[in-house]
Amino acid sequence: MRTKSILVTRTSPVAIIWLARPDIRNAIDGHMVQELDAALASLDADSSVRAVVLAAQGPVFCAGGDVGWMQRMAESSVAVNSRDAHAMASLLQRLDKLRKPTLARVHGAAFAGGLGLIAACDIVVSSLDTDFCVSETRLGLAATTIAPYLVRAMGERQARRYLQTGEVFTAAEAYRIGVVHELVPPEDLDTKVNDVLGHLMLAGPMALPATKEIIGRIVANPDSRKIAVSMASQFAEMRASPEGKEGISAFLEKRRPAWVRTGTDRTSPQKSQAKRRR
Repeated sequence: MRTKSILVTRTSPVAIIWLARPDIRNAIDGHMVQELDAALASLDADSSVRAVVLAAQGPVFCAGGDVGWMQRMAESSVAVNSRDAHAMASLLQRLDKLRKPTLARVHGAAFAGGLGLIAACDIVVSSLDTDFCVSETRLGLAATTIAPYLVRAMGERQARRYLQTGEVFTAAEAYRIGVVHELVPPEDLDTKVNDVLGHLMLAGPMALPATKEIIGRIVANPDSRKIAVSMASQFAEMRASPEGKEGISAFLEKRRPAWVRTGTDRTSPQKSQAKRRR
C-alpha cells in the first residue's frame, strides 16, 4: 500500500512501514503524520500482523520537520498549530501503545520528530553511520511533543543535555545513553533487524501484547500492590489459556509451538522492498 508519504509492505507476519519521501530526506509534514497514524491503526487491527518495522527509503531515516510545513505553521494561528501538534502527539501515542512489537530500522540521520518516532518504538536497531539530534531549541522551540518518549529512552540526566543543547550526537552516543538497542555497520543493518524479528516470531502471539501492557502498567504505578495482585491473576489466566498450554507442552515435548512457522521466521526489509518494485 502506497500513499503520498509512506509505503507499507508485508512479508508474512511482519509489516514494514517505509517513510517514502527520500527526495526531502523523509521530512515530516501533516500528511505524513495522518498517513502514519492511519497505517498504524490498520495494522494494529490486523490479527495476521505480528510485528511492525518502521524503516525509511533513501540515504537517511528522517531529517525532522518539512521546511515548507514548518513555515506554514509559523504563519498560522494558535488554533491551527494546536490541531497540528495534537495530531503528532496522537501519532506518537498510537505508536507507543501499539499492541504489536515495533522495531525502528534507522540509518543516516534521525532528527527532531524523526528521533521522536524512534523513541516511541519498542526496539531500535541503528547503523553506525547515523547522526541524531533534538534540534527544536535551535528554532526557538521546545521538543514538547516528543519529550515524553525521549526522556523515557535516554533518562532525565541525558535529556537535560540533549533536549537543550540541540547538538548532533553519534550513533555510538545514542547507544550509550539508551536511545538505540543495537548498533551495527550499515551492511549488517538488515541482518540484525532480521535477527530481532526472528526472536519475536518465536514468542506467543498473545504473550507479546500482554507483555507490552504489563510493562506500561508497571511504569505508571511501580509500587502498586493492586497491580501486583492483578498481574498474578493475569499470569494464571495466561498459563491456563490455549496459547499458554501449547507453549508449555511444546517446551516439555522439546518441539516448536504451533504458532512458530516452519522454515525461516525472518524477513529482510530491503528484500521485501525489492520484491515490491519487481
